[in-house]
Amino acid sequence: MFKRGSVGVGILVVLVLVGTGGYMLLEGWDWLDALYMTVITFTTVGFHEVHPLSTAGRVFTIFMAIGGVAAMLYFLTELMRRIVEEEVFYGFVRRRRMRGTLSRMRHHYLLCGFGRVGREVARAFAAEGAEFIVIDASLDVIEEVRELGYLCIQGNAAEDDVLRAAGVEHARGLVAATGNDSDNVYITLSARGLNDELLVVARTADIANAEKLKRAGADKVVSPMEIGGRRIAMSAVRPLAVDFVDSMFDHAPDAEERLRFAEIPIAWDEGMTVGDLTNDVNVEAIALERAQGDTIATPHRDSVLYAGDSLFVIGAVDAVGALLDEG
Repeated sequence: MFKRGSVGVGILVVLVLVGTGGYMLLEGWDWLDALYMTVITFTTVGFHEVHPLSTAGRVFTIFMAIGGVAAMLYFLTELMRRIVEEEVFYGFVRRRRMRGTLSRMRHHYLLCGFGRVGREVARAFAAEGAEFIVIDASLDVIEEVRELGYLCIQGNAAEDDVLRAAGVEHARGLVAATGNDSDNVYITLSARGLNDELLVVARTADIANAEKLKRAGADKVVSPMEIGGRRIAMSAVRPLAVDFVDSMFDHAPDAEERLRFAEIPIAWDEGMTVGDLTNDVNVEAIALERAQGDTIATPHRDSVLYAGDSLFVIGAVDAVGALLDEG
């Protein structure tokens, strides 16, 4: 397509140069009059000649008009074809493929809102290898999301139809990350009404609204300002501890990822112990949460694991990744 468009432009440029040079040679006009005559001939605007034409000039104009109009038609046809194919046809195919992809997704996450917080959530999801769909009402934001390579849907995340299109009934979790607490409340209510088992994490700009979000159905409420304040305080009081924790969550391409923290859900009931699970991959168990809700810090290696438990481990990135793959 680009090649055909380039050919059309090239033909037009050559004809303009030939026409300008021809009028200068045959009629003795200056370059501006010759260029003007060439352009009005190609565009068939119907203006009068700049100067009276000689017989040779009239014959030359006939051929220039035929060639120029043909070149203009070719150029405009290719331009319209490119617009139709790229903006209409390819856009339709892309949207249809995306709908097919979204309809097949299971146990994914919905990220509602792609502002400053939403971008960081998306980056973390991508680094963890989690499947997710971004929902945002802004067309400009959605175009940015597509450029980043994330799956996305344009629309109001508080509307049931939009959430259904994103597969909320089959999703594992939802993050309401818009900058407006009221919007996050409505998103939470809508999502909870469509999927009772959905894990909902909501952002709040005002910690006073945390209880309202929980009453709306949010499992977790996060205040970026509160977390930011705690981080600043901890960076001043315990800087080395903060650096250590950051090393586990820094997913920049050039970061030296040495350690990783992860939750391993136990989905079997075969009498396996903590040591059986962690010895071969060289990770350390730092906590065990029983299915009943009890939490055991630094569990013994002989502790038996049961279905529904969650084991929290820390270790090298590759080792933890292998353990997650096995789970």
